[in-house]
Amino acid sequence: MQLMIAAALAVVAALAEFTIVPYLQIGDATLQPVLVFGAIWVVVGSLEAGLAWAFVGGLALDVLSQRPLGASAFSLLIAIGAASFVGAALVRVRIVSPIAAVAVASPIYTGLLLLVTSMLNGAPVPDGATSVIVPTAIYDVLLAAIVGPLAVAVVMRRREAERPDW
Repeated sequence: MQLMIAAALAVVAALAEFTIVPYLQIGDATLQPVLVFGAIWVVVGSLEAGLAWAFVGGLALDVLSQRPLGASAFSLLIAIGAASFVGAALVRVRIVSPIAAVAVASPIYTGLLLLVTSMLNGAPVPDGATSVIVPTAIYDVLLAAIVGPLAVAVVMRRREAERPDW
């Protein structure tokens, strides 16, 4: 059930990335909600649900943006996998782990997406395209700083309620 919810929400996040996010662009920095919410999901949920989010969300991004099919999905799978490692390493400071996971996953995703898209199109990476990586990562980390601790708190509260009182 968690995998189906993750897949459905990934499509919703991909739709939001192409309808709402262009209006939230600041300079060269663009928000990537599929990546941010996927990294948060893998930290507070499970690796399987995060990978389902990455695959379905990546395919939805590819279809909506007319990128080569699989470019976003591949880049998201690698980035969400890296976010999972960061989340597992920071299990003791659970409230900060989504922020750190997005801080690691965002540059990986943006860089891989630029590289894979240019390779599949048969063209070199455009000059100045790599200057987008850092502002986008900062913007993604800001969204993760708002949503991540809230998601961790909700999940931790829910887990406390499920524990039996003995």
